Amino acid sequence: MRKLLPILMLSFAAFAADKAPAKKSGFTLSSTDFKSGGTIPDKQVFNSFGCSGGNVSPALEWKGAPEGTKSFVLMVHDPDAPTGSGWWHWVVYNIPADTKSIPEGGPVPGTEGNTDFGKAGWGGPCPPPGSGKHHYQFTLYALKVDKIDVPQGATAAMVGFYANMNAIGKAKLTGLYERKKE
Repeated sequence: MRKLLPILMLSFAAFAADKAPAKKSGFTLSSTDFKSGGTIPDKQVFNSFGCSGGNVSPALEWKGAPEGTKSFVLMVHDPDAPTGSGWWHWVVYNIPADTKSIPEGGPVPGTEGNTDFGKAGWGGPCPPPGSGKHHYQFTLYALKVDKIDVPQGATAAMVGFYANMNAIGKAKLTGLYERKKE
């Protein structure tokens, strides 16, 4: 029991820290193409798999990165995709620290990683017809390192691992998209 008590105390402390109220941060991510919680326009929707959008990456801008930020990682994920693990729509890493935006359609500063579409670059929303509203979570990580060293073709999971291991801040933006039954 003596050996178990410190483990239980650490577990409780970790649980309590996880449930503690989040500190307000001035680090924000926004888009001129859609508001947080708003619908992603057709010009950003994928153009395949039965979808007929423009597949143009949205304009993004951010402010208030934490002091000490040396680079950024941007990841876009749909947790509602019926895969068991969601769907990665965009992975951009090693974005220079002095970058404050990505224009609509690019160019993209940094390196674009592979998405679940099997290639690098923006892959817009295209959920199955009638599957309800999907939440497209844009997460921008401010990192304490100049770059993450991942092999070319690294998975989104690997990029996400290094982003989370080196994050000193996160800014989020969520867009919605629903594909009606055909």
